[in-house]
Amino acid sequence: MRQIPSNSLATSQAPRLASIEHARRAVMQDHVALPAGWVAPWVERSWQRCMSLGLHPQDAVAFEMLSVQQMRRTHDANQRLVQTAKPILEGLGRAIVNTRYFAILTNTDGVVVDVSGAIDRSDPRANLITRIGTDLSESSVGTTAIGTALSELQPVWLHRGEHFFSSTAHYSCAGAPLFGPDGACVGMLDLTGIDAVERPELKHLVTQSACKIENALVLAQAHSLVVRLNWPGNALGSEADGIICLDADGWITGANQIARQMVPNMAAPGQQNVHVSEVFGIPYQMLFDAVRRSETVLEIPLWTGLRLQAMPIERSREEFAVHADPRASNSLPLKDIETALIRKAVDQARGNVAEAARTLGISRATVYRKLGQQRPSTN
Repeated sequence: MRQIPSNSLATSQAPRLASIEHARRAVMQDHVALPAGWVAPWVERSWQRCMSLGLHPQDAVAFEMLSVQQMRRTHDANQRLVQTAKPILEGLGRAIVNTRYFAILTNTDGVVVDVSGAIDRSDPRANLITRIGTDLSESSVGTTAIGTALSELQPVWLHRGEHFFSSTAHYSCAGAPLFGPDGACVGMLDLTGIDAVERPELKHLVTQSACKIENALVLAQAHSLVVRLNWPGNALGSEADGIICLDADGWITGANQIARQMVPNMAAPGQQNVHVSEVFGIPYQMLFDAVRRSETVLEIPLWTGLRLQAMPIERSREEFAVHADPRASNSLPLKDIETALIRKAVDQARGNVAEAARTLGISRATVYRKLGQQRPSTN
């Protein structure tokens, strides 16, 4: 593929739409590589995928719907996603009501499963893409925020001619993928406007809203304890927290994407659940005990040597007696469990305090203090 000379007209010196048109001609007609900045990299990659499918920019777009049988299966398979996302979607619709944008929720195949916001049904451009059961995948309608977000698995923004087909160039849209409690992509959230002012800040809004849906999906999992996570120095209790759900035996039943980015060793989609002891360097009973002792925030070590703040929250006081570990009533106090853990780490390190401290993610001075030992003199 030929490379455009670096002294070509820079995107920053050209109007936005003219830049997009230059990029379209370069990729779709001249088949040349674009210099950085003409369009977002995910746009160019989507254009290339569309052309590899044999699509052409001037082709008509059908906006096909699923069959009755396919719609029934799609409805059944995505009930939890739709029900969990509905209150967030409705709130999002109210937030953008005066912007000429509306919200679309799709499944992982790009099929519309719910919508929200001010939708002008008299405008076929709006009505066609907001019908439940419409296939808006990349292979069906070309480059859009929906197909691109699902292919790239990252938030995206597209404006007018950045859409592959000429007939879809009146749309502007932001999209973010949605990940389920097991880390697999379960769909995406889209904000679309028609002949609307470009609002790239909507990528932040759609990403934030997608995070809320993901958190709600995680919390809808069966669990006995929720553990909210953040790095030391950051306040806990916001949408920026990592969230892990545990059953009564300490098995992780679900986690949001933030937690998966913070903590290694989480199970990948399709793999068996991971026990929290493989993630945190403390006995899992300490998390349940912290709730009973009203300790709102713990600082816990990871096996990587890093430390996190953790806020364990019981499912409900009424359910706790049923779901909690039955051995917990006879469990040791937190400080005794912590001391036992440190002592075990030192034993496993054959008395090498420095090695044990590295394993637990704490200082050597802390090891000595917790064990009540005198630190050796450096003289």
